[in-house]
Amino acid sequence: MATPRGGGAVRADLEQVFRTAYPRVVAVAARVLGTRDAAEDVAQEVFLAFARSAVPAGEAGGWLSVAAAHTALNHLRSDRRRAAREEAAGDGEAVAPDVADAVVTLDERRRVRAALGRLPRRQAVALVLRHSGLSYAEVAAALDLSPGSVGTTVRRAESALREELNRHASSH
Repeated sequence: MATPRGGGAVRADLEQVFRTAYPRVVAVAARVLGTRDAAEDVAQEVFLAFARSAVPAGEAGGWLSVAAAHTALNHLRSDRRRAAREEAAGDGEAVAPDVADAVVTLDERRRVRAALGRLPRRQAVALVLRHSGLSYAEVAAALDLSPGSVGTTVRRAESALREELNRHASSH
């Protein structure tokens, strides 16, 4: 198996892994970020990192899912910091009026994504992976947990997310 470093050869298994895993990588990132465009940008970053890695093809699925969750969370946190800077600079008024239901739904999604970005990384990743359709066994393998502890980890993450949402709602 080729392991490119710098400008070396492309992994022989890259195309096959890409074809197999791309939809899931985009789905995981979209679960965090909320837009397919942003998720596709994350997928590009993740596959570039995979191409430079020595991760065996047999472990690619879990590695790519975790990398997608981590990278998307990094983007989420970066976007939150940028939004705070823009709002402080007075650029926060660029939202066009919309139908009330759509605005409420969009606001809820933003609140959930912001709260997700404030959770401890391991909890956020477990939650994203499980709610992206990965089985308990897949989440366990991806995060190096015992399959029996995945349910507890996800429940704790859901509880922490609810607490974070409530704490943030009561502070505004």
